[in-house]
Amino acid sequence: MTAIEEQLAEIRRGAAELLVEAELVKKLQRGKPLRIKAGFDPTAPDLHLGHTVLINKMRAFQQFGHEVVFLIGDFTGMIGDPTGRNATRPRLTPEAIQENARTYQTQIFKILDPARTTIEFNSHWFSKIDAAGLIEIAAKHTVARMLERDDFSKRYRANQPIALHEFLYPLVQGYDSVALRADVELGGTDQKFNLLVGRQLQEAYGQEPQCVLTMPLLEGLDGVNKMSKSLGNYVGIAEDAETQFGKLMSISDELMWRYFELLSFRPLQDIADLRRAIADGRNPRDVKFELARELVGRFHGEAAARTANENFVARFANKTLPDDLPLKTVPARDARGESVVALLKAAGLAASNSEAGRKIAEGAVRIDGQKVADRELWLPVGTEMILQLGPRRFARVRIEKATGSDMEN
Repeated sequence: MTAIEEQLAEIRRGAAELLVEAELVKKLQRGKPLRIKAGFDPTAPDLHLGHTVLINKMRAFQQFGHEVVFLIGDFTGMIGDPTGRNATRPRLTPEAIQENARTYQTQIFKILDPARTTIEFNSHWFSKIDAAGLIEIAAKHTVARMLERDDFSKRYRANQPIALHEFLYPLVQGYDSVALRADVELGGTDQKFNLLVGRQLQEAYGQEPQCVLTMPLLEGLDGVNKMSKSLGNYVGIAEDAETQFGKLMSISDELMWRYFELLSFRPLQDIADLRRAIADGRNPRDVKFELARELVGRFHGEAAARTANENFVARFANKTLPDDLPLKTVPARDARGESVVALLKAAGLAASNSEAGRKIAEGAVRIDGQKVADRELWLPVGTEMILQLGPRRFARVRIEKATGSDMEN
């Protein structure tokens, strides 16, 4: 086992909160591999880079010799996680959940070591628990404690319905930790309540409570909202190398550092050196190339990453674009930044929003070489890009924070 301080330094990297660190130190001092648990409900068929924030941390524990359990919540997925929602979430069918679960198993081993990863399904133990057993679990928690959860309390105060099965979700997730005798559970910051329920239930069942490590929710390509397939601001693990590379090159220079911290496997000292290099005059786009090559290489191999890099450069750096494009600055009129439709109009590539929408629907619009398919796409403040309409019309655009006079116009 690696020295405890070295392990703690890597465990803390990028983390939002570690509860309770003193307890984790005691667990590590025993010198035995810990059981590290992270659960994923198979509610969609593909994982994206936002999911890999937790998977990367599991990999770090794995490298220190600990046992990693990738828990597929095929049972909890049928309940539907109410976290962060102001309405009851639709339940998925068992068939849809099983199909999604199969895709997860092929995707996670692009990051985790298959020989040192245990895959579990929480239906294995919940299929054996009858109504009496579920009542026994429910008896170990109170309604008052459940209403301490922010989303439940808001819905209760607003007289919005809360179905009883939604109260079961934190209990079922918490009981997973009992069934697995987890030493540490990982989750996003939005899962903190559920993870703490796991600690409470373990104590109620006479087990040593797990430590809880929460990780930030990764912002999507827009730099504002949590990465989500439904918002279209995601980079999917299963997407092809060219698409992944182009999407990563579209993020803002500021967001790039967030991705380095949460997604890169490079030492923090290397990332600090890159920051200093940019401060000393290095082009941020060159550093973004390094990030894109690393992440694309993780999922498609180094050769595919180099090819994607070369193709990107060939499109935008090797005289395939006019070399005298003036920079057009566009003030953002929304906290999200600015819409691609408004950018096309502001850059003079479309006479109206409706024309811009038609051109997007025709597949004639590209951003940094990547075709735009969603007219609802928003780009964050600080983004600089090459807008392209058709084969020969280009504009270099940068989105800036709007001033008061901009907002009035």
